[in-house]
Amino acid sequence: EVQLQASGGGLVQAGGSLRLSCAASGLPADDYGIGWFRQAPGKGREGVSCFNSKDGSVYYGDSVRGRFTISSDSTEKTAYLQMHSLKPEDTGVYYCAADRALYCSTNGFDYLGMPHWGKGTLVTVSS
Repeated sequence: EVQLQASGGGLVQAGGSLRLSCAASGLPADDYGIGWFRQAPGKGREGVSCFNSKDGSVYYGDSVRGRFTISSDSTEKTAYLQMHSLKPEDTGVYYCAADRALYCSTNGFDYLGMPHWGKGTLVTVSS
């Protein structure tokens, strides 16, 4: 059984930083994809970033590229999303998603196809 334990988030002023983490259990050690998508108030879901453990590729959404960095501890199967230069438009609920590595590539993050989602964590960026 795959389980995701997400943590992090909170309230920060614009320009500040936050780090999210997501610990996954029950996934193959050398074949997993893990990342985050978000949903802003009144808006649809948006893929933020993901990591592919098979080839090390990462994906960033256009709105976060250059400000967010994803990393993964393959031993612990934990992913981290370091968010810098946060903007009010980054406000939303961030969800961790994970499954096989094929759901993540440099070209995209198929979080909708992933069957395992963690509980959302709220990120609020004040102006």
